[in-house]
Amino acid sequence: MSTELRRLRNYIDGEFRDAADGRTTEVVDPTTGEVYATAPLSAQADVDAAMAAAAAAFPAWRDTTPAERQRALLKIADAVEERAEELIAAEVRNTGKPVGLTRTEEIPPMVDQIRFFAGAARMLEGRSAGEYMEGLTSIVRREPVGVCAQVAPWNYPMMMAVWKFAPAIAAGNTVVLKPSDTTPESTTLLAEILGGILPKGVFNVVCGDRETGRTMVEHPTPAMASITGSVRAGMQVAGSAAKDLKRVHLELGGKAPVVVFEDVDVDKAVSAIAEAGYFNAGQDCTAATRVLVHESVHDEFVAALAKTAAATKTGRPDDEDVLYGPLNNANQLAQVSGFVDRLPAHAKVEAGGHRVGDKGYFYAPTVVSGLKQDDEIVQQEVFGPVITVQSFADEAQALEYANGVDYALASSVWTRDHARAMRMSKALDFGCVWINTHIPLVAEMPHGGFKKSGYGKDLSGYGFEDYTRVKHVMTSLEG
Repeated sequence: MSTELRRLRNYIDGEFRDAADGRTTEVVDPTTGEVYATAPLSAQADVDAAMAAAAAAFPAWRDTTPAERQRALLKIADAVEERAEELIAAEVRNTGKPVGLTRTEEIPPMVDQIRFFAGAARMLEGRSAGEYMEGLTSIVRREPVGVCAQVAPWNYPMMMAVWKFAPAIAAGNTVVLKPSDTTPESTTLLAEILGGILPKGVFNVVCGDRETGRTMVEHPTPAMASITGSVRAGMQVAGSAAKDLKRVHLELGGKAPVVVFEDVDVDKAVSAIAEAGYFNAGQDCTAATRVLVHESVHDEFVAALAKTAAATKTGRPDDEDVLYGPLNNANQLAQVSGFVDRLPAHAKVEAGGHRVGDKGYFYAPTVVSGLKQDDEIVQQEVFGPVITVQSFADEAQALEYANGVDYALASSVWTRDHARAMRMSKALDFGCVWINTHIPLVAEMPHGGFKKSGYGKDLSGYGFEDYTRVKHVMTSLEG
């Protein structure tokens, strides 16, 4: 008996549409590895239509007052809250995440973030008007940049869509958003929700693959391209956008160091670090997956972490006591497995290191010790439930190891010594430093990195300002 596949569609100019040429891609349930839906494989004609709709909607949306944009975003937040169970079901089908954690850890932040940007719409600040030359008054205007081409990732499809559209729309821009080809369902449901509130053309969703994303970024209409994804994808976007000098906003990979000093409560630190490393199957660019431990407590820490990993559960969305679900897709399972399979002889797998079951893309909570700084698994982003552990002798070596990667998104320091925590937070070359915690995010604070982790900020007033441009207006006082 065959089951009819769900049919997802693009959302362009206020209506749902198939790809112009009728092509589709298959959407796979990562808990089973089986196809459960189809989505448009959008090409040039679809991107053209979405960009035309966004461009046509921009003048009127730009000219709305901040209060009007705020009211729209507050309505969107309320609608997301009211339709939370539908969104959770779509997200779980697409990602395999635990239902309970999706309900408690994703919906509330999403709603809060939309409401934050609703408030931010009315709080744009600039330099006060003044006379900097005799007889002339200068003012500074903050304006929306225009149409924004946005590409979201597959690890947090719903939440990353919010991080993209909320600041852009709050600032008066219009949006063409592409979800990942492996996780389009919750984004198309968000399009339905937003479409009932925003004027047509303000928010558009185009489904497709990497070529679709490239077509969007290279399209002449957008004034800005924003992507959350891999370093490789970010470099390609930056190169494409450079051809016509588009603004670029890049939130890319991470390899967060977790620096644990000898004065910590080991059991307490291990519990928190394991949760921050394995949450969402480690598919988080800020995940606590590269642990550096002082040599005096290294063995104790590794033993406790291995024990915690062995007790951590992965499983289906409705299984009880499950911290995380499957990896997102077959390619990701192969990538994570490959890192472990290629470990050097001096490395030791303390826990896990294998696939779980033969159905779906589940991978066991893994701990690897005995590593050197130049090992592949230390230097490259695994993006899976794998925590590596290295030993360090002193603060200087800890900093050398922590900063000794190409990524610079997030980090954490674990110590009871306040002065040491302050020294480390200054010296760590990362966009975020947590002290005695790892991974909490709030809408009011910026999220974004340095080096190959990209540039531009998500969340906060800084993220909002990224979607604006500055104009100087000078007027004569002589009439």
